[in-house]
Amino acid sequence: MSGSLWLVPGEGKGRADDLPDVPRPQRPRWAAPDPLDELARRMGDLIAAAVHPDEIAAIIESDGMSDDQIKLTYGRENSFALAEELYARIPRSYPEPDRALTDPWRVSLLGCLLRAVVFALPGLAYVVGSHLLSGPPDSRGLPAGTLPLLAGALAGWVWNQALAHRAYSWLGLGARWPAARALAVGAPLGALAGAAVAWAVGTADADAPGAVAFAAGQAAYLGAATTLLVFGRERWLLYALAPVGLGAALMAVYVPPDAVRVALLVLSLGAAVALAAVTVLRCRREPRQDGPAPRAAASVPYGLFGLAIGVLVLLTALGDVLRYGAEAEVAAPAAVALTLSMGPAEWLLYRYRSRAVAGLRASTTPVGFWRATSGALAGCLVSYLAVLALLGGVGSLLWRQGPPMDAAHALGLLCLGTVLWTALLLQAFGAVPVAAAVCGLTAAAQTALLATGPLSPAVAQLTVCGVAALVLAAAVSALLGRATAHR
Repeated sequence: MSGSLWLVPGEGKGRADDLPDVPRPQRPRWAAPDPLDELARRMGDLIAAAVHPDEIAAIIESDGMSDDQIKLTYGRENSFALAEELYARIPRSYPEPDRALTDPWRVSLLGCLLRAVVFALPGLAYVVGSHLLSGPPDSRGLPAGTLPLLAGALAGWVWNQALAHRAYSWLGLGARWPAARALAVGAPLGALAGAAVAWAVGTADADAPGAVAFAAGQAAYLGAATTLLVFGRERWLLYALAPVGLGAALMAVYVPPDAVRVALLVLSLGAAVALAAVTVLRCRREPRQDGPAPRAAASVPYGLFGLAIGVLVLLTALGDVLRYGAEAEVAAPAAVALTLSMGPAEWLLYRYRSRAVAGLRASTTPVGFWRATSGALAGCLVSYLAVLALLGGVGSLLWRQGPPMDAAHALGLLCLGTVLWTALLLQAFGAVPVAAAVCGLTAAAQTALLATGPLSPAVAQLTVCGVAALVLAAAVSALLGRATAHR
């Protein structure tokens, strides 16, 4: 009887390896090999990777083996009994993936820092072209050319933010030429609109013709820069800004003649426009793609978001000037800190998305995923605020002509930084209507307090941006704490 247990698999009421303390008999050399052992060796990798015997049964049935063949060859009743036997014989050994899981949100920190430099360098144009902005204060007590510059800058931010979104929408469809065509048409129109707004505001200021001309050049530069940045030509834009950087460096040693300063500004502007034109023309060789165009209305919230962010940044830099007139100083360190911090902010946005994807892979419950994303959000936000505080502190030490970086200014800057970073995070996940609404209300409330309220500009910023920061942080936690938001 014991011989039948190993000569004919399945015969009898049990198997030798199921009996306790009974050694399994050795197969004689003259005996035929066990077909079940041969099948286990042949299907070893598939059996080891199975998480349930039914997976093995499905593989056996897919090979076309009937229950009669299984009974005749292996001595088991059917495919499920055979699968259970194979599953018990082979230990679990799940194979590693062929390649490591890639992180789609890993980006170079150096590239983000380069973009920060590109964002900050245009500010040197105000230093080089300061003679165009000089003159007696206007009727409101503001420095000459303040209102034309502000109006032109805001118009450019609104238009180019919406234009960039439309171009990115085309690129998301794989249509490079339609994206380039949208920029080729939209950028000049935006430049004309910005120049027209600056001129219309400047007509009330007869002593600011230089400011209107500077604002017109600024509008043209914004369109060219948008084109280059959409297509990832940061280095080209950096090369175009080299004359402005050279002019600012010269002014640290001596003041060049006005004609030289104007020539450097025109050279940078011309280089940016020319490189943008080359970028567009290169896309003409791209294959044409037919299909529905992105909805133009979808870009409107992005323009409004750009308007709100532009107002908040300008109020940070010029709040004291707008409130107290020409005797107040521009808060240049705060504006420069915000501009330079956009590089680290962009990198930390990608870092958050990377950590959220890792949390999605590692978490097994919705609560666990919410905890992972909340920890990632807190870590990235604190890191950004630390960078912003460092840049603001260093800037205030180097630029002593501006208002002191006291507690109200420092906390207001950090609150504004929280608003900007969380709003950009919502925008990155497509929740731009929420970000635009909160930032728009914040800008309107801060403007109203600046114009009529009893609070100082710094305290008004701290109050309004503090409330907005709490609202946006709660929105981010609620919206992005769900796994479906990270698909």
